[in-house]
Amino acid sequence: MSGLLCALNLRQRGWQVDIFERSPVPLRGRGAGIMTHPEMRAALATIGIDCANNFGIPVERRLVLDALGNPIAGRHCPQTATSWNRLFELLCAEFGVNHYHLGKDLIGVTQSDDVVEAQFTDGTSHQSSLLVGADGFRSAVRGQFLPKLEPRYAGYVAWRGLAGEGEVVALLSQTLFDAFVFCLPPGEQFLGYPVAGPNNDLRPQHRSWNIVWYRPAEEASELGELLTDVAGHRHELSIPPPLIRPAVIAAMREAARHLLPPQLAAVMERLEQPFLQPIYDLESPVMAFGQVALIGDAAFLIRPHVGGGIAKAAADADVLAAALDRQPSIASALAAFAAERVPVGGKFIAQARRLGSYLRYRFSSEADRLEAAHYGDPHRVLAETALLDFLRA
Repeated sequence: MSGLLCALNLRQRGWQVDIFERSPVPLRGRGAGIMTHPEMRAALATIGIDCANNFGIPVERRLVLDALGNPIAGRHCPQTATSWNRLFELLCAEFGVNHYHLGKDLIGVTQSDDVVEAQFTDGTSHQSSLLVGADGFRSAVRGQFLPKLEPRYAGYVAWRGLAGEGEVVALLSQTLFDAFVFCLPPGEQFLGYPVAGPNNDLRPQHRSWNIVWYRPAEEASELGELLTDVAGHRHELSIPPPLIRPAVIAAMREAARHLLPPQLAAVMERLEQPFLQPIYDLESPVMAFGQVALIGDAAFLIRPHVGGGIAKAAADADVLAAALDRQPSIASALAAFAAERVPVGGKFIAQARRLGSYLRYRFSSEADRLEAAHYGDPHRVLAETALLDFLRA
């Protein structure tokens, strides 16, 4: 997503841009729901993406449910919920396929005499005047320049999934399906909201409910078990959904029956293929290396609570392109870009950590416990989750 946003911004300013994607097949079905922001919509409009029609589902109301499923807090907060698939589809359609290259796994980057060369595992290479690493939190570009910088585990995981509107409405009600719903078991957070159904279907009765359930998991004693598949292989950072052991899913559903309201537990029972997302963050101290830049998750991986990853990536792309317009050289433009965006990335990281501060069962100090109580208050959760007001403070 970051690569497409950057490519479209640069191409609009007259650059010839090629995207090199490590996946050998088109990216489809990745991720689930995305809450949009005015900043995101404005950034998309500048590159010709029309968000006025068929972009997502309006969500007007936020609610927190207690352990019995009764509302205990509410907030009017109009937003549009879209999906990763829908946004990616729009960006791909705008960029086209002629300069989008699949199966290009980066293994090396060299720079000299105003030329950057990228080498790939298939034996090919590509030379250009600028290289942008928009290759996600496992960034191979970042690995070339910041080899010791690794994602930091946050101490909790997210169970995620999609449930069909018909099933959810039968269990919850249409009112709850249409809302941004939270539940806050001690040390945990459940949330759900409507998104497009299969094939980006926005018609009523054909949509889906996007579900995220954050649960603490000790890195030393629990995370490894969650990431171990049926063959006994321990996966690093994440595990493909089909390889999650049935016993792990069964334990999650048993916990849901004890910790979530009955109707939310029933929704969790019906998820055909829940997937497990360990939560990490990553904060790059540098975003520019001569004629190479990092943007999006490759530079700053933000915990999902802020809901601003796409908005941040879009702003990264816009600021980078504008700096290239203003500065006399690519190196000076990238330095100016980094000087502006590194502090912003730090703000996102700090806010996400604050919002996740209560997602644990034990606290090392009274100050930690008080901070958790502050940010875990239902009204504060409603007022700050998936909103970017902290950037304007």
